[in-house]
Amino acid sequence: MPELLIRREGPIGTVVFSNPEKYNAMSYDMWRALPPALAELDADPSIRLVVLEGAGDKAFVSGADISQFESSRTDPQAQARYNASVEAAYQAPVACSKPVIAKIRGICMGGGLGLAAACDLRICSSDARFRMPAGRLGLGYNLPGVRRFTTIIGVQNTYDIFFSARIFGAEDALRMGFVTRVTAAGDLDAAVSEWTAMAAENAPLTLRALKRTVNELIKDPDARDQAAVDEAIAACFRSDDYREGARAFMEKRKPDFKGR
Repeated sequence: MPELLIRREGPIGTVVFSNPEKYNAMSYDMWRALPPALAELDADPSIRLVVLEGAGDKAFVSGADISQFESSRTDPQAQARYNASVEAAYQAPVACSKPVIAKIRGICMGGGLGLAAACDLRICSSDARFRMPAGRLGLGYNLPGVRRFTTIIGVQNTYDIFFSARIFGAEDALRMGFVTRVTAAGDLDAAVSEWTAMAAENAPLTLRALKRTVNELIKDPDARDQAAVDEAIAACFRSDDYREGARAFMEKRKPDFKGR
């Protein structure tokens, strides 16, 4: 049955896209389930970072479940509901105050590529395969979605992958800047675990402030919430963690951050 699975391991929360018979294609219910899943992990004070991954070793997410298009995307009202659920899912990693990492192996196409673009960082295995097939499906891609791609990979690469609808590999994704790291297929789990463990040791309020600042920075200038950025930064300087960081530095020891 297509579903999302939530796992917790120490300070790392994981959301698993599970629809293995269709290479983890996103059903309508899966789209709808992602925002509450991420909100649950965001509200959990024991969780410092969140990882999104696909079940099994063949796909991150192969896209939207096209078998549902005829029933959910032809009638204007049904299409509006479906599109709203998809956009809410794309916004969920952005809205999460904690870092969200896409762990990509195998197929990452269409809606999967959009979900990965909505994450803060992307790490993939060497066997990852990417594609934006909107041009082959007759779909229009909205402004927030296109902005996510131009912000990450630039205008020329965005034109390239959308105009051509070509399949591209991990090294091309790295060249574009879509992913930050490529690992051997068998090393992906260890690489992501190592990186998230390292980041989870840092001050949570600092990570939250940085994410808020970057998210505001990539908006149009007249839409930025400078007050929210200022408050996120001020919260860092008011925190016990700020004092703990200074003490740990002076005492030449690892800081013990509490997120407050």
